[in-house]
Amino acid sequence: MSAAPSAPTPDTTRRAAAGPARLLIANRGEVALRILRAAAGLGIETAAIHAPDDAEALHVRLADRAVALPGHGAAAYLDIAAVIEAVIEAGRAMGCDAAHPGYGFLSENPDFARACAEVGLAFVGPSAEALALLGDKARARALTQELGVPVIPGSGETDLAGAAAFLDRLGPGGAVMVKAVAGGGGRGMRPVADPAALPATFAACAAEAERAFGDGRLYVERLLTRARHIEAQVIGDGTGDAAHLGERE
Repeated sequence: MSAAPSAPTPDTTRRAAAGPARLLIANRGEVALRILRAAAGLGIETAAIHAPDDAEALHVRLADRAVALPGHGAAAYLDIAAVIEAVIEAGRAMGCDAAHPGYGFLSENPDFARACAEVGLAFVGPSAEALALLGDKARARALTQELGVPVIPGSGETDLAGAAAFLDRLGPGGAVMVKAVAGGGGRGMRPVADPAALPATFAACAAEAERAFGDGRLYVERLLTRARHIEAQVIGDGTGDAAHLGERE
């Protein structure tokens, strides 16, 4: 997977720049293992969070400390109140000075980033403001259009009626990609060409997005059938210094 300043405070920025001594890993499985290995290589102690059914998971056993969450399975990691409580408990028990959300779960949740600031933890990720703006794909589309950057024709956040109207406007042979407003990684995302199939697909995407991101809102874009996914990677340190890392496909 929570109002204090969401931008890094001078204290947390200084500590983050120096490197954390103890890192809370707010994720599970393979994602948590990658963070654990990187932290071990840097001599950083780690604290894991886990649902009861993950108690024997490898990332929990390898961490220096572990704090249990209520709930079971992936849903436990999407309960913002429970994760915040675990963050606070880990901070008290182990003196963590930073929290790493990995990707997925709460990594794009601005409330989680704010909660870390409230308890004095440096959030390893973008500011809450950036997460709120760019983590919401409908808001990100709107900003992009404001700045004059071309986007694929589509809608903002929409309901089934709005998605059906957009598909109808595309005319014969038209198709849309239904997408999660809060999502990524292909979850809550399916193509539709047949208007009759849209209601079931829309409902399935909303349910998948709710399970994966805790947010079932959707939008649609015109489907590109011969597309390539090329990203420009950008990294910043929260103090104004930024660099791009080139492109990747």
